[in-house]
Amino acid sequence: MASVEAIFIGCNRELQISSYNSTFKLLAYGSNNSISIWKNPIDEVNSTIGVTKTLRSHTAHVVSVQWLPNSNYLISTSEDKTIKVWEYNSDLDSFKLVQTMSDAHSKSVTCLGLFDSKVFLTGGADGLINIWLYSPTETEVFKLIGTVPYTNGFYQLAISLVEISNGKYVVFVGGTKPSLYVYSFDLNEFNDNGLISAKQCTILTGHEDWIKAISVRRISEGEFLIASGSQDRYIRLWKLSLNEFIDNSDQDTSKLRLLSNKQYKFEFNSDLKCSINFDAIIMGHDDWISDLIWHPTDLKLLSASADTSIMIWEPDTTSGIWISKVRLGEMSIKGASTATGSSGGFWSALWIFDDYQEMILTNGKTGSFRCWKQSSSITNNDDEQEQEQDYVQQPCLTGPVKEVTDLSWSDDGGYLLSTSMDQTTRLYSCWCKNSIDGTERELKTWHEFARPQIHGYDMICIKPISNTRFISGGDEKIMRVFDEPKSIANLLERFSGIEFDKNNTSLSMPETASLPVLGLSNKAELQTVEQGQDPLQQQQQQQQDYETSIKPNDENEEDGEGLNLSQQALENLETPPLEDHLQRHTLWPEIEKLYGHGYEITTVDVSPDKLLIASACRSNVASHAIIRIFRTDNWQQSKTTLAGHDLTITRLRFSPNNKYLVGVSRDRKFSLWRRKIEVDDELELVKLQEKAHSRIIWDICWIPSSDMFITGSRDKQIKIWKIDENNTDEPVKLLGSAKLETPITSLDTFPYKINEKYIVAIGLETGDVLLYAVSNKGESEFIHKTANDLLPGDRVSRLNFNSKFENGKLLLAIGSVDSSVRILSFDVDQLKI
Repeated sequence: MASVEAIFIGCNRELQISSYNSTFKLLAYGSNNSISIWKNPIDEVNSTIGVTKTLRSHTAHVVSVQWLPNSNYLISTSEDKTIKVWEYNSDLDSFKLVQTMSDAHSKSVTCLGLFDSKVFLTGGADGLINIWLYSPTETEVFKLIGTVPYTNGFYQLAISLVEISNGKYVVFVGGTKPSLYVYSFDLNEFNDNGLISAKQCTILTGHEDWIKAISVRRISEGEFLIASGSQDRYIRLWKLSLNEFIDNSDQDTSKLRLLSNKQYKFEFNSDLKCSINFDAIIMGHDDWISDLIWHPTDLKLLSASADTSIMIWEPDTTSGIWISKVRLGEMSIKGASTATGSSGGFWSALWIFDDYQEMILTNGKTGSFRCWKQSSSITNNDDEQEQEQDYVQQPCLTGPVKEVTDLSWSDDGGYLLSTSMDQTTRLYSCWCKNSIDGTERELKTWHEFARPQIHGYDMICIKPISNTRFISGGDEKIMRVFDEPKSIANLLERFSGIEFDKNNTSLSMPETASLPVLGLSNKAELQTVEQGQDPLQQQQQQQQDYETSIKPNDENEEDGEGLNLSQQALENLETPPLEDHLQRHTLWPEIEKLYGHGYEITTVDVSPDKLLIASACRSNVASHAIIRIFRTDNWQQSKTTLAGHDLTITRLRFSPNNKYLVGVSRDRKFSLWRRKIEVDDELELVKLQEKAHSRIIWDICWIPSSDMFITGSRDKQIKIWKIDENNTDEPVKLLGSAKLETPITSLDTFPYKINEKYIVAIGLETGDVLLYAVSNKGESEFIHKTANDLLPGDRVSRLNFNSKFENGKLLLAIGSVDSSVRILSFDVDQLKI
């Protein structure tokens, strides 16, 4: 009944948080406490669809996600101290949780080490490293078979292992010490009577800071290269040699030995001897090394760093010195602090080779992935390798990285705005037109098209005032009003078909906006038309002034076109904006601030006629638990405030007919106010309902007829209230109620009747979303529960129906504490209302 239109959810900032399965062409990554699945990311068409499902089971932040090589098992670890094994069924395109290991670690499970389909290792903040073996039974898939000796005061950040002989493994462990620890274990020693214990073979020294990345590659039958990356900004290469490949020249006492070429020797038995020696050091990054990946066939190494760069290294054919052949990302900013870089640095990385294509993916601070693609044949022919094209950056996954607090559709339903605790406001829209020729796309997909507000405070609430203006409230005492710049209006028109009034609107629109250094207010880069002057003339003069102001003064003056850089960057796009564009070129200018509240804003709403703004703030006393009303024509606050509540007001909603305003609160009351249009839009109290619920009331939604509204509470009840002003004794009465199994956190109603009933969406504390049909008599009927793999992994914070009703489908936007924004569509015919 429900299908996914889009899921926007940011990737966690961890080192082993993403993994790709080339057999099933599925990319999995950790997102808050869920695991997100992206189908066929390397395909040019399907890659634009983005995340199609999420896996819910972890109860805390996911730390590691890895596909077990050559299998259909996905392993995930979390701060909830558990390891989970998911089995993928390609026929049903579904995942099943087949095992949860909850007793192996007493603290967060921080890293995974994998080599093949039969064994993997887990490391935790408790200092333990456990060895797991594929041993399927009726109750479990993997069995704990051993441990690695505990090193006091050392916590693992990276584990890598390699099978050097049948059942014999060497393990490399890096973490919160500058040394690389080497262990070994033999699966042949395992029996059902007890656990095997890995042996510490040696400790490799050389790094000067924590080791965060390790990658192993076989270069011949008896030789392996181990790359280790550290916070000291260097990559060290070590060579592991077996038996006859061991260099025994160090036993010749007559030869001069270099300390850096020390041989670290150990053996499994008399038939299998090992030696490790330092091979090379790679320098070039300006910040922490966060990930290392070997090329599957060639002697190339990819590195990701907190300096916001990706590099591909290979040895020079003459000297053997490792040099950087490719650099992607950004040039680091001088003075950038460690692990921040110019935009937060890169964390995990993926190097995908599939369908004769090459793709590099990496995630950063904002939760978004950056993607570079290169089409080429995978070959060892050097001539063909030299003919490969440059890496081209592609649009990729984006989404919030912290709790989504509010979302709201634009008046015409063309785009969706959301706010999050990650201090951003984001705009999503449908890519339905080809930007070059304006033709309709066959496959319509949703993307993030703008980041109007990047703030210094956590964002709490948002509401459009018009199709080109919105108001938002953050974790501060003031609200801010933003206008759409012309560059974004043109972008949405080209890609989404959202038209704006060029005759009346475009002349008053600024071109773009920018955020001053150390500032919180976005400034318009071209100011709006001044009153009393010819709009076109002033706009032309402003453009000339702006071009003069940014024109270079040095020898490069001939290169300065005098164009607005943000506008130019967006006009040249043939795809939705990349992460670079979203961070720099899609801000909206702030036009007004609204003051009055004494504490942080909690909720805001705009009347349907766009004349009034109602807002409230946090409060523990009645004097601050008031509703303030502002006018949009002069941005002035109303003379009177609306008092009646005792604690924080959680939600405010104007009725569709502009006549009423309802507020609900932590004090378990709701207040109903009536507008007096004849008295300068003042509001008067109709009803203050004491003890409307037994717990906090989280949300309220109006029935489109405006004579009924619904409240939802932590007491697990929805209540339907009827307004009857002719009854002066009881102007509001309870018409009906429904008891659910879980606390209710969000509500919304589709704005039109369907089959003489109203559709109400109910969001729950568990992340579930239910649909109910409500009649004019207040009777409610359950009609749908959304499937688990489409639902958030945590509390639903906001629901909002799109006002459009096309092709018999409803669009519902869902914001959740699990940091996701989801857009689901419901086929009305299948709802059986």
